Amino acid sequence: MDSQKEALQRIITTLASKNDEIQNFIDTLNHTLKGVQANSSSILLELDEEFDGLYSILDEMKESMTNSIKQEQARKSQELQSQLSQCNNALENSEELLEFASRSLDIKEPEEFSKAARQIKDRVTMASAFRLSLKPKVSDNMTHLMVDFSQERQMLQTLKFLPVPKAPEIDPAECLVADNCVTVAWKMPEEDNKIDHFILEYRKTNFDGLPRIKDERCWELIDYIKGTEYTLSGLKFDSKYMNFRVRACNKAVAGEYSDPITLETKALNFNLDSSSSHLNLKVEDNCVEWDPTGGKSQENKVKGKENKGSVHVTALKNNKSGTPSPKRTSVGSRPSSVRGSRDRFTGESYTVLGDTAIESGQHYWEVRAQKDCKSYSVGLAYKTLGKFDQLGKTNTSWCIHVNNWLQSTFAAKHNNKAKALDVIVPERIGVFCDFDGGQLSFYNAASKQLLYSFKTKFTQPVLPGFMVWCGRLSLGTGLQVPSAVKTLQKHENGMSGSTSSLNNVMQ
Repeated sequence: MDSQKEALQRIITTLASKNDEIQNFIDTLNHTLKGVQANSSSILLELDEEFDGLYSILDEMKESMTNSIKQEQARKSQELQSQLSQCNNALENSEELLEFASRSLDIKEPEEFSKAARQIKDRVTMASAFRLSLKPKVSDNMTHLMVDFSQERQMLQTLKFLPVPKAPEIDPAECLVADNCVTVAWKMPEEDNKIDHFILEYRKTNFDGLPRIKDERCWELIDYIKGTEYTLSGLKFDSKYMNFRVRACNKAVAGEYSDPITLETKALNFNLDSSSSHLNLKVEDNCVEWDPTGGKSQENKVKGKENKGSVHVTALKNNKSGTPSPKRTSVGSRPSSVRGSRDRFTGESYTVLGDTAIESGQHYWEVRAQKDCKSYSVGLAYKTLGKFDQLGKTNTSWCIHVNNWLQSTFAAKHNNKAKALDVIVPERIGVFCDFDGGQLSFYNAASKQLLYSFKTKFTQPVLPGFMVWCGRLSLGTGLQVPSAVKTLQKHENGMSGSTSSLNNVMQ
């Protein structure tokens, strides 16, 4: 009966998963259909604009050429009209002179005839008819303004849609996720020397496989990539995966997107658990202050819980007003109404834990200390850490401790044993936890120098732990295990015997 139920449950799970895939594909198809309609409308508008621009150029050229023809017509007409007017005047004068000469032939008196003959001779000599050019100044030929658009017509007839670059192919083997960077590499299915640049798009997601339409973040775009790979750096890995796609562009048009690829980018993200911190650690928004006066309102406690799970940088701040020794800070004198249920840590254990338990895998985070911080610890603890327990003083916690109060010390602590560390305290401390391998290591976050390493067997889920007194710590999460740290893990088995003295068998 039980085996049948298990088999049926597996079938139900498989069917539900398949239904989810189909629904996602249906959403993709509907989204693509809408995209076809929207893009078709957009490209039709662009086509209209291009042809309107072409028509506009042709209209302008036609108007300019028409004006040239009309101007030539007007110039020639004016020249011919002027010449015609001169000829008409000359002809009229010549006809009048001809008539006078004809009449003069009938004069009988010699003197009058001689006088008339002299007048006719003088007038003929001065007559404009004999000075006229009887050749038109301009011809009626207008062929110099004729056009032949045969070549242009052929060019227009060759108008066609631009060749679209093919979709690139992302090469998963060449893609790399490391050191809070993602390198994406791709290639073209065939050589295309017309490609000008590439466009890479990416987005964070918690879904494996193909990108989903619903409940997804918008694509972020990186344009004008000249090469066939790109590295995104300084990322915060606050999602399990990232989707990537790329498209090629020539001078005028972009091609189709490549098939999207999903790369795993998960990393440990946690906040400080404000509901379980020491009373002298005041948490407000993304900040935790060591406060010698103590106390924290319930409102701030609720606010801290609301912020649980978000990615942030948390700080432990120093209150400059009167800094008593931790041994002199009296928690018991505080009214119970102020303390409420926030007595997770009391006495001298100025401790706050992370809000996310580590139960498996390898994880990394970093801590930066304020320069004048008098005392702080960074490490791990079981959830069972007692409310009076200090980090490193029990067999349920491990830490490195920095003390700048009275006498400076730097030590690794566990089970109330300490080992002095003969190294310079770095500005940033990197914490590496290999839960399955039973290892907790501390590094100089900048140089990746190993500071100390605990080796044990974790029998319960562990929580990141922090102690601060008169100072401030900045916490960085959502970080991947650095490549240098992974490499150094291979060489940590040869550590000194004094290291193993702190690594007792855990409960």
